[in-house]
Amino acid sequence: MAEATKLPVKTETKAAARNPFESLRREIDHVFDAFPLGFPRGRRAFDLDLSWPREAAWPVMPAVDVAERDGAYEISAELPGMDEKDIEVKVSNGTLTIKGEKKEEKEQRDKDFYLSERRYGSFARSFEVPAGIDPARIEARFAKGVLMVTLPKSPEAKQNEKKIEVKAA
Repeated sequence: MAEATKLPVKTETKAAARNPFESLRREIDHVFDAFPLGFPRGRRAFDLDLSWPREAAWPVMPAVDVAERDGAYEISAELPGMDEKDIEVKVSNGTLTIKGEKKEEKEQRDKDFYLSERRYGSFARSFEVPAGIDPARIEARFAKGVLMVTLPKSPEAKQNEKKIEVKAA
């Protein structure tokens, strides 16, 4: 009688089950470990601790909403913690560009320690300006961390609009 073959049992820890990226990283590591030349054991150059909280990280791009209102398009960008002097809005060759740079410096002194942190981040978002916009009337307002850019339609563009009736099939 042939002896039963033992198959390896794959188990995941609770931490890996909570973080799908940890499981994916282990699978990728397994693929690279199978190469004939192999890679050095231990921490790899891009090995990240995925369990570390990310709430302090700055987003690369701000959240942006684009809406068409009666007579204008509106672009709103969420830029919390920024000042209007750190934001640049310009139109060039049919492209609207919003740029910004966020700087934060924090210093904390106590009798037992001194903490100094600096963080910087910049972004640029570009949008194609639709036909029928009057570039001379574009406005940008910034209040309470939200940038609102209004792109008014030209009178000709408003006249060319036609509402199409939707009929049941």
